Amino acid sequence: MKQALLVMDMQVGIVGRLGDDGPSLLGRVARSIAAARAADMPVIYVRVAFRGGYPEISPRNRTFGALADSGGFTEEDPATQIHPDVAPQPGDLVVIKRRVSAFAGSDLSVVLRAAGVDSLVLTGVATSGVVLSTLREAADRDFDLVVLADCCGDADSEVHRVLAEKVFPRQAEVTTVVEWAAAIRG
Repeated sequence: MKQALLVMDMQVGIVGRLGDDGPSLLGRVARSIAAARAADMPVIYVRVAFRGGYPEISPRNRTFGALADSGGFTEEDPATQIHPDVAPQPGDLVVIKRRVSAFAGSDLSVVLRAAGVDSLVLTGVATSGVVLSTLREAADRDFDLVVLADCCGDADSEVHRVLAEKVFPRQAEVTTVVEWAAAIRG
């Protein structure tokens, strides 16, 4: 089994929405990245961003439709850049997606297949967005899945709790960064 760590939507404009919870989440995600690198595990960053003019956003899309009207979240926008506290290093991959799931509108599937990855470790913001959507799609693609619950964040803590405790365990191992890091070391 070959694992890869997915660091999803850890972007300046998204992590900032978590308020006071953002810095502690970034610290835990940084620990997961360090553990993956120490285990020679691929670290793949996924960020959501759009082309200028928003050709990939339909006005029917409730999630992103307002962006096309208000502007922002283009590929160059500072808000779409990966937060500097968890910045990629040489050798890490960065994938740009155009929808909620890390697979939608990105080349993530091609990258994973080429690397022989069959197991994904998920981190991200929001638990109810990119983490849920990616977990569901990855499960349908027959990936083995691990969710680092304390490396996921959501503006609604109750939604995060329900997903991590009741929904995700149906398709993934749900653990913490400390437990996962210990397991991959030993």
